[in-house]
Amino acid sequence: MEIRRLRKGDEDRLREVRLRALAESPSAFASTLEREQQFGADVWVSRVTREESATFLAEEDGRPLGTATGFVEEDPATVHLVGMWVDPSARGTGVAGRLVETVVDWARERDARRVELWVTVLNHRARALYERHGFSPTGDRQPLPSDPDILEDRFERPLPVREPSAER
Repeated sequence: MEIRRLRKGDEDRLREVRLRALAESPSAFASTLEREQQFGADVWVSRVTREESATFLAEEDGRPLGTATGFVEEDPATVHLVGMWVDPSARGTGVAGRLVETVVDWARERDARRVELWVTVLNHRARALYERHGFSPTGDRQPLPSDPDILEDRFERPLPVREPSAER
């Protein structure tokens, strides 16, 4: 298995995998399949070319196993982990953990101080994954934007401040 960052030219692949994720796990995302099916090509190109975000794809022999995205909004010290999804056939194989750590590594490269995410209250498997990778609930809870009957909690993982390297 390899994990790679999606770039310009990968927008069709991203669209394919994202729509599959929304169809397979609709209650896990803030968006909906119906909404994202309407997106034009410009939206998908933007998602793979924006400097303030990075989408990673796990693949094996050209078969997509999962995706995760990190992005920065106003506060450059905070990276948001979103769009996390693993194909059901690859769950329990370590793909999810590798995707999480890939986004965390990207956050470190940007000198972020924390990685935040939202996870639904009843998604026990995902919550356990995030806790194993150093995330903990912040106490913030909100309705899932795509289905207000479902609640989600914010989790956070602090990142240590990188020490400046000594010049020689």
